[in-house]
Amino acid sequence: MYKKYTGQLGPRFSIFILGLLVMSLGIVLVIVADLGPASWDVLHIGLFYQFGLTIGTWNVIIGIGIVLLSCLLLKSFPPIGTFINMVLVGLFMDMFLWLPFLQTPDTTVGKIVMFICGLFINCYGMGLYISAQLGAGPRDSLMLAITTITKWKVGPVRTTLELAAVLIGWQLGGPLFWGTIVYSVLIGVIAGFALPQCQKLTDLILKKMKKQSKQMIEKYNRSV
Repeated sequence: MYKKYTGQLGPRFSIFILGLLVMSLGIVLVIVADLGPASWDVLHIGLFYQFGLTIGTWNVIIGIGIVLLSCLLLKSFPPIGTFINMVLVGLFMDMFLWLPFLQTPDTTVGKIVMFICGLFINCYGMGLYISAQLGAGPRDSLMLAITTITKWKVGPVRTTLELAAVLIGWQLGGPLFWGTIVYSVLIGVIAGFALPQCQKLTDLILKKMKKQSKQMIEKYNRSV
């Protein structure tokens, strides 16, 4: 059972933003590896091919639709963090994609290493920002909404959502290669491990910061 946070907004917001940045880097590494993008990015890239704009912009637009669906399922309005997530991940993705030194490796081995690194970085970035408890992103909100209603495990739910995004994106002309299938299958499994690990790390960080803050206040009171 995870501890529910109500205070320490400053540290939690920092963890939240760091998690979004890390997750966005992981997403982009998978795209740049050119072995098949992440499931949702097959959809985003397919929309980019069909209608223009940027991949990050489509990430935001699709996110809006998913947030509305999550609201209908849970019959509640998502926290502000969900909307911050929706906008920042799109911006961070475009930022990383524009970096001139982030290029596709020349060798297959290099591509595989980049792909695997991106997959794990993505999952742990997701776990990190969720652990701050300021609101899950659109896709993760839908995942959590479904697990809350059905009581199913995170892994199967996440995998099902990823596969659905792949099929729709492929129909729109999005790139589909073996890496996309591997990503779709493994993302739920890795996320199932990453979420509790990141939550424990965040619990530890916030506990230490709360203790240090309390000690500083007590020291200040004694000096006064």
